[in-house]
Order: sequence, then C-alpha cells, then structure tokens
Amino acid sequence: MKVLVVGGGSGGHITPAVAVVRELLRKKPRARVEFWTDKKYYANVMKLTNEIGVAWGEEERMSGKRQYIRVRKVLSGKFRRYSGWKLSDYLEHPYVAFRDLIVLNIVGFFGFIAGMIQSFFRLVSKKSRPDVVFLKGGFVGLPVGIACRLLRIPYVVHESDAVFGLANKLLVRKAKVVATSWDAEELAKTSSRKGKTEFVEVGVPVAPEFKKVSPTRQAQLKKTFGYDVDRPLVIFTGGSQGAQHINISVREILPELLKTTSVGLVAGRTQYEEMIDLKKYEIYEKAKLKSNFRMWAFNPAMHELLGAADVIVSRAGATTIAEMAALSKAVILVPYAALPGGHQVKNAERLQKIGAAEQIADNEMVEKPEKLLEMIQRLVRSPKARRELAEKLHETTANNAAEKLAAILIKVVDGEDR
Repeated sequence: MKVLVVGGGSGGHITPAVAVVRELLRKKPRARVEFWTDKKYYANVMKLTNEIGVAWGEEERMSGKRQYIRVRKVLSGKFRRYSGWKLSDYLEHPYVAFRDLIVLNIVGFFGFIAGMIQSFFRLVSKKSRPDVVFLKGGFVGLPVGIACRLLRIPYVVHESDAVFGLANKLLVRKAKVVATSWDAEELAKTSSRKGKTEFVEVGVPVAPEFKKVSPTRQAQLKKTFGYDVDRPLVIFTGGSQGAQHINISVREILPELLKTTSVGLVAGRTQYEEMIDLKKYEIYEKAKLKSNFRMWAFNPAMHELLGAADVIVSRAGATTIAEMAALSKAVILVPYAALPGGHQVKNAERLQKIGAAEQIADNEMVEKPEKLLEMIQRLVRSPKARRELAEKLHETTANNAAEKLAAILIKVVDGEDR
C-alpha cells in the first residue's frame, strides 16, 4: 500500500496530517508513506515524521534498521484574498492591495502552475504512483490534487473548518471522500460536487499528546515553566507565526494583568522581534522566574504550555480549537475576520453559540483592549465559568479522528483493488 500525504502552508495543516500518518502506520506498518509539503514547513515535517518512522519490509525489521517516511518539497502558489474588504479599504491601503492582491497573486499563479507540472511528472510513473492521496487542505494541496485528477489517482480531502477553503472547494468535486470536522451534511450542501463523492464527518485529528490534564498535572506544568502554581495562568497565542493584533493588545493590558495573574505569550516567529520590548517584564532572580511573565517566539511543547493554562486567548483556527478542546480549556477566541471565507469567524460563532468558548472581534480588541482584559479577569475570578466553558469545549472533541481518516484511506485503496 502506497500513500501520499500532502499538507503545508500552516501548522494547522501539518499536525493533523502527521497524526493520520501515525495512525495509518499503526494499522498498516508495511505501508509506504510519502509526505509532500512546502519549503517553509519542510524541516518541521521532517522532525515530526522521523519521530514515527517505521521499517518497510521484513528484512529491515530483522536487521534492526528503520526506514523513515520520505518527505519531499513540492512547489505551490498561494492565492491571496481579503474577506469583507470594501472599496474604502483598498483605497486606504493601496500598497497592500497592489502587493498582495496583484503582485503576489501573479507569483502565486506561476507557483501553482509549476507545482502542478512538478506533481504530474512525479506521479505519472507507475512505479512512484500512490494508491491513494490524502490532501489535508490549503494551497499546497491544490496543484497535487489537480495532477491526481488528470492522472485518475484517487484522493481524499479533509476540511477542518466550518466552510470550505478555496483549495478544497476546487478539489471536492472529484474526491473519493470528503472528510469534515463539522456537520458533513451541511458542508456537502455548500459544495458544487458531482459524481459519487462521499462526505463523512470525522473531526480534526490531533496529536495524542493533547489530552485532558488533571489539576495535579496542571500545577506540575506551571512549575515546569517557572510560574507560581497558586496563580491563575493566562496564555496568549497566535500560532507558530504569531498574531500581530493579539500581541499588541497584550502589550496594552499586560501591566494590569500581571497584578493578579501569570501570563505567557507565544508571540510567533514572525512577530517576536517586534515584541522584544516585553522581555523587560520577564524578570529572573537566582535563575528563578520572579515576574510570572514569559514570552516565546514559539514553544515546541505547546501541549504542555496550553495544558498549564487556566485561560487561553487564541485565534480560531480549526486545529488550534481541536487541540484546546482535547485539553479541556476555557478559551477566548479572537477570529481573524480578513481570512478568505471568514472561516475563523464561523468557527468561533459556532462554539460561542453552544457555550463552548467566548469570543471578541479582532477589531474590537484592537480598539478596546480593556474589553479583552475584562473578559479575562471575569474568567480568572470565576472557576465555575472556566469549568463550564472547558467542559462544553471538551464535548466537541472528536474521538479517533485520525483513526477514522486512516480507515477511510485504507478503504479507498481496498475499493480500487477490487
């Protein structure tokens, strides 16, 4: 069994795909798995897949050698759009509009064409052709999916959000199976699919490290990061690349917040230098954290850092939400409305409606950071409110999402072999 997994463009497409690979190799240890990703996430995918490397064939097992999952870079192009922008926004930001929506989209188009040609010639050989392709979503998968369609290679698409992203919207029509994290029937109604595409609700796969922590374990984690175990801990995160507006709001409310709570900020790799002034709040005495504030560009042990938190302030990406749900945490979501399709807004609205999270609009937080401060302080003062939010969010956790997706891939291959 040969499987090609494609994911990239953001960490939210990488970690679920790796979780599926882990489960697939548990079910089919002799499967040959190849993982394609973009240049930006290549090193990260190499690290994650090497951790779950598996021998291919009896000879390797007997010799004690391991062959790791093959990881390759694939060309791709991102198409930039801004949801909700009006004519006045384009006139107010003409440079951004010209750079992002014209110049970078032209570059993205040629990247897409190059990726499609590259994918076609990689897959056209019968020797290298996979039995099934798993497309996690995002612009990295689009050229590969088009090549699969031309070569009649079966593929499975996974959509994490409440609405289809552009790439998946274009790929669902010829997919063997479309796996969703939300209501599959509702999402199917929004697609212009044809043929025999099957829609299945599976949830969002998360790494096994993301699991509910006990109060004792939470206290241990706080101590590990140097925090006072008796203080509530608030963690702000905008993902691996960071969220500028969340960071700016933290700068505004941090002095007041530190009077009663411990604070952690994951500023993001692209935003960290802009926030370096906040390091003045990170005070140590005899190698011990004294100020109850820490800031990271990114923390590789996010399951532990988020596990230590009492309240998390985060963007509303589907993978991040799934990880926080698995941890059972009280969450304030700050959806980024400018993303295409407004999928983060829809994710946040759905959870707020069922009482599983609180949310504040991005522009409202920027204009009135004190409102975010009030929301945090209210949750910090009320263990009951935190517990109710955390329990409701935990109820949305999809059990065995990775296992279900692995089973779908195996079923597609078995169906093609008949």
